[in-house]
Amino acid sequence: MEKLQKVMGKVAALDRMNVDTDQIIPKQFLKRIERTGFGEFLFFDWKYNDDGTINEDFELNQTRYAGSCILLTRDNFGSGSSREHAPWAIREAGFRVILAPSFADIFYNNCFKNSILPIVISKDRTDELFCLVLKNEGYSLEIDLVKRSVTGQGVEFSFEIDDFKRKVLLEGLDDISQTLELEATIENYEKLFKNERQWVLPDECKNS
Repeated sequence: MEKLQKVMGKVAALDRMNVDTDQIIPKQFLKRIERTGFGEFLFFDWKYNDDGTINEDFELNQTRYAGSCILLTRDNFGSGSSREHAPWAIREAGFRVILAPSFADIFYNNCFKNSILPIVISKDRTDELFCLVLKNEGYSLEIDLVKRSVTGQGVEFSFEIDDFKRKVLLEGLDDISQTLELEATIENYEKLFKNERQWVLPDECKNS
């Protein structure tokens, strides 16, 4: 998994609450058997009109947000089903950080498995950032996971994050990598198990 230590870039403002995973990546695209290729379908039903034309009223279709890597949004982002396709689509669309007052628990945890940093900020801070982004085209932030800090024009603050989740992102650890970090402990346990519990092992495994 790709490491995430510092992110610098434009902020895209999605001024919507309760954005669920079916809106992030609609169900018709879940038939794909690959883990990749979902980025183009992010917010598909909002990005396009029924006739397939671009929906000019959708915030993220504005050219000012092209190339953004930080997503600013509202309460309860990622609610709904537990589909991991949602963070897949967000990551492939180029977003590495999401700022919101709250996240759905499963979506929040899935972000860390996909090299995305979800940061919980206060509602007042959210309002402040929306004002800055909307007033300043091309508004950018620097997110430093090592320092746990967010800095930009007119704003500077720290954020909280679980130490283990922070380590996962900083070192780019997926589930397998996390297990391999315990390889020595696992091997020692297996040796101890064989030595102390020979009676539960098949004959071919004893003293091996």
